[in-house]
Parts: sequence; C-alpha cells; structure tokens
Amino acid sequence: MEASLNKNRRRSCLPVVTVFTLFLGMTSLSFASDPAINWLKIPLTTSPSGRGAMAMVYDGVSKKIILFGGFGATSYLNDTWTWDGVKWTQIATAIAPSPRAASGIGFDRVTGKVVLFGGFDGTNYLGDTWLWDGATYTWTQANPSTNPTAVTLPMLFNDPLDGRIDQFGGFDGFLYQDITWRWTGTDWVQVPTSTIPYARGAGTAVYDPVHKNVVLWGGLADLNPLNTWTFDGTNWTEQFPVTQPDITYYLGSTYDPSLQQVIITGGFDSANLSETWVWTGSDWLKLVPKITPPGRVSLGLAYDEASQQLIMFGGQNSTTLLNGTWKVVKR
Repeated sequence: MEASLNKNRRRSCLPVVTVFTLFLGMTSLSFASDPAINWLKIPLTTSPSGRGAMAMVYDGVSKKIILFGGFGATSYLNDTWTWDGVKWTQIATAIAPSPRAASGIGFDRVTGKVVLFGGFDGTNYLGDTWLWDGATYTWTQANPSTNPTAVTLPMLFNDPLDGRIDQFGGFDGFLYQDITWRWTGTDWVQVPTSTIPYARGAGTAVYDPVHKNVVLWGGLADLNPLNTWTFDGTNWTEQFPVTQPDITYYLGSTYDPSLQQVIITGGFDSANLSETWVWTGSDWLKLVPKITPPGRVSLGLAYDEASQQLIMFGGQNSTTLLNGTWKVVKR
C-alpha cells in the first residue's frame, strides 16, 4: 500500500482509555514445533497494586524489568517498580513522569536508556518523552526538538538495524496515526518508508532477532487492523499468514529467547481472553498450555533476560484489576 493512501484516519467511534473500567476506549493449530508451555503464578508477599495499561520492559543496564504507571481503581498512577527475578521492589524517585496509562516503552540498546513516550491521564493525550537510567534509577524528561503527535496506545520497539527505539501508531483523540518515528538519543525523526501499515493503536510490535525484523499485528483502527506486517528498519511489508490470532488489541507482547519467537497473550476478542500465540516468522501459532492465567486485557508482559523468565503482570478482567505475577515454564 502506497504511503500516499495511508493518511491518518478519521475520528474513531471506539473510546480509547476511559477511566478505570478501561477497555481504554472501547482454531487451534498443533504440530511438532508447537512449544509445550504452562503459565505458573508466582507466590509473592509484595507487588504493585492491581492495575491495567502499565508500561513494562526489561532494562538491560539494571538487568531488571521496569514497570511504570497504569490505571488503578481510583486514579492514574506514576509509581516505578523493578522485578529482579524473585520479587518486586518499589523505587522512590525524586522526579517521575506524570500519572498515565497506555504509554509506549522500550529499551534503547544504543544509549542504554529506557524510553517512555505518550499515554493518557484521564483528560489529556500525552506527547512527552522520558528516559529511565538503570545505572542511577532515575527518570529524566527529554527535550527533543521534534515530537511525535501526542497519543495514547503507541507501539515502541527496537529498530532492526541498530537497536534504537522506533515508534509507530497511537490515537490522538481524533486520529489514529501511521507514521514511523525513530529516537536518535536526543530527538525524534520520521522514518521515510514506501509502504505503511494501516493507521492504528493498541496493537503489538516486537523485534524478532531470529528473523531480523519487527512483527506488527492487530490493534484498533478505523480501517481494518487485523493484518500482519514486518519492518526491516527501512520498509514495512505486509505478510499473509495462514492463521490469524483471535486476540486483537490490549494484549501483552514480547520476544522470548527461550522459545525464539515473538509471543502474545491476553488481549481482547469476543470469545476468549486466555490465549497465547507465537509468531513463527511466517505464521501465527496458537499454543495450548494446560495451565493458563485468568483472561485479561491491558496487561504487562516482558522477558527477564537475567533470570530467563517470561513475566506477566496485572491487567483487567471484566471490571477487576489484577495484581498477580505469572511466568512461563516449559513442560
């Protein structure tokens, strides 16, 4: 699809990030390569409060998962927590981003900083950029000369060419976005591409180091977002897998080195909220764990490289905010 045909879409009729009841606005296959996994709940005495739409990513400097913000039972949040493979610890910071949910987050492998962008605070769509330093456990607001449009539900991911943070999509209260941006370490720059996925937010975009590209799936949009694209750092290419996931938006996603696949779980569909899928590089494969967490949307998912654990936290099940921590185990 030519870039000229992919302008920002018209106003969505679906709400995005409504307060606290957040739906933020709104066939099983089996063969030899099917990874045999289960989900296991980790018993903990301390954890972040129940919440949804938090930002969560592995920080390669502190070698811990970083969790920030989200929406709680009565307010939007701006607390910072770390997961060290065994326990959650709240980090007291003198400065922090303002309370928000549905931000984009990623670890910049060039600068060694976690990059947080955008989100929604109950009133405003946000367009600020924050950097987390895992060496000093501090937040610093960046001051780029150019900013992407202020949005909720943007997708941040590692660039396949150099490991920097790229950003795609989001919703600004009127339009879904279709611009690809790159964080240089000090500024945001647009990435010119000859093809562009349909404008969308709330999908998944994850770097797949095995296939050396980013896989983009699903989301919310005015035009059909139920398609799969890959990005090689220069251009987007639509893929045509035989199977499409049932889960479409508000899902958790990350790359799991032990499975050597991009994995997605949770998320919204009309029938089942407890699904786990992986991207094989050419098709989507539904896994069938014997043990699964309760269904949920707007969850956090990240792979802890230090402890080699795929960690899920929180989310929303109907009107219930969750605060359980789960991990994937082989069976």
